[in-house]
Amino acid sequence: EEEALDIARWDLECEFNNTDHRTELNGVERLIVRRGQSFTINLHLRSGVYQPGGSALDLTVETGPQPSDQYGTQASFGLTDQIDTSRWSAAITSPPGNMVSLSICSPPDAPIGRWRLTLGQGGRVDFVLLYNPWCSGDVVYMDSEEKLREYILAQDGIIYRGGWKYPIPTPWNYGQFEDGILNACLRILDMNPKCLRNPGKDASGRRNPIYVSRVLSAMVNCNDDKGVLQGRWTDDYDGGVSPLSWKGSVEILRNWDTNACQPVRFGQCWVFAAVACSVSRALGIPCRLVTNYNSAHDTNSNLVIERYVDENGQLVQKSRDMIWNYHCWVENWMTRPDLKPGFDGWQVMDPTPQEKSEGVYCCGPIPLKAIKEGELTDKYDAPFVFAEVNADVHTFMKRKDGSTKKIISSVHVGLKISTKSVGSDRREDITHLYKYPEGREIHYDTTVTCHQDTPMSHYTTIWHQESR
Repeated sequence: EEEALDIARWDLECEFNNTDHRTELNGVERLIVRRGQSFTINLHLRSGVYQPGGSALDLTVETGPQPSDQYGTQASFGLTDQIDTSRWSAAITSPPGNMVSLSICSPPDAPIGRWRLTLGQGGRVDFVLLYNPWCSGDVVYMDSEEKLREYILAQDGIIYRGGWKYPIPTPWNYGQFEDGILNACLRILDMNPKCLRNPGKDASGRRNPIYVSRVLSAMVNCNDDKGVLQGRWTDDYDGGVSPLSWKGSVEILRNWDTNACQPVRFGQCWVFAAVACSVSRALGIPCRLVTNYNSAHDTNSNLVIERYVDENGQLVQKSRDMIWNYHCWVENWMTRPDLKPGFDGWQVMDPTPQEKSEGVYCCGPIPLKAIKEGELTDKYDAPFVFAEVNADVHTFMKRKDGSTKKIISSVHVGLKISTKSVGSDRREDITHLYKYPEGREIHYDTTVTCHQDTPMSHYTTIWHQESR
C-alpha cells in the first residue's frame, strides 16, 4: 500500500531553477521556469522517509480563473519512474531519505502565465511559466544560442530612424528583465478584452504564440482597450511627453502598470514597436525590431498610393494613403502550424494603430515568406504589410486650372529594411527577406476577402511589379 508523503516544508530552489531555465535575470526571489523543461523542488518530510514504490504524491497544476482539463489549463498527475516531457509529469530524483528531490516537467505546449501547483495535502506553490525557445518541442524554438542571446536575452538594442539615404541608429533599452516588467507583461495579457470576455478560453489560448502576438499587437496601443501607449503624430504633446523623449521601454511599462492601466502618452511607431519587443522577449518569444524606409500606408487596399502635388511639386490634396519616411514594427519567431508548410520563422507583428483587423487596431502575425511570395490570402493582414513594402506610387499634378496630369514618380517604397545585427551594433539589411530584387517580373494574384470595415466586400488586384 502506497503511503502519501508527509511534507513539512519545501524549497523551490529558485536560484538553481531560474538559472537553469535562463530566467535568473528576472531575479531569483520567485520561481520562473520555461515550458517543456523540468525543474526541481526539494521536499522536507515531517515523518517517514521516501521509499520508491511505497510513497505516493498527488499533484495538481492550474492556471487562469477557470482551470479545466479540457482547455489544458489544469492537470492532475502522480509520481512516475521518470519524467515524460510531452505532458505534466513528476519523478523523484533523490535516494530514499527524509529530504526528497522532486522533478516536475510541463509539456512544451502548456499555456504560459501564472500557475498554481498543489503538492498532495502539503501545500500550494506559485510559479510563472514562459515560452521556451531553447526547447525543440516548443513552437518558438530557435536553433542558435547566438541568436537567442540577441533575440531573447539582450536588453539593449538599436532602432533605425532617419531616412533611407542616412539611416540613424538610436540606442534603446528594452529592459525586459528589469524589476516589475514581467508582472506588467502578464498584466497586459490579463487586461486584454478577450481575457475579460472569456478568461478560461484566453488562458488556454496563451499556449499559442500566434494568439499571444495578436493580443500584444492590439494591447501595446490603447485604441480599443486598456492598452499601454497612446499615439500622437502632431507636435502637440500636452498632457504627456514627446515620443522622442523615451530612451527605453521600462519607464513606459512601469507607468502603465502603476497608474491603473491608464495609457502612457505619447508614442509613435518606434516606441510602439520597442515596447512590443520588450514584452515578446519577456514572455519568451524571440523578437527583433525592424525599420522599413519609405513605408506605404495603403488605406483602401488597392496597393497603390495616390499623391497629388501642385505645379511646384508640393503635396496639396490630403489623402488617407501616405508614405512614411520610415515605419517600425517587430518580427516574432515561431512555427505556423495553422498555415501550409513553408511559412515558419519570422512573422511581422505591428502594434502601431494604422488600420483595423477583425474590428481591432492590430496587425499580424504574418510570415515574411508570405509577403515575399505575394501569398496574400494568409492570415493575418498580409495585403496591408505587402503594400507597406511594395505599393506603387502614382503622383498626379493638379494644375491651377483644376486639371490633373499623371507625372512620373521617383518614389519607391520598401527600401533598406533594417534591423540590428546579431551580436553587434551593425545594421543588417533584410530587404531580401521581404521582396525579390527590383527588376524581376512577378505576377501576384491577390484575390482576398476584406475585413468588415473595408467598403468593398471583395476585391481583386493583380499586382504587377515591373522592371525598373
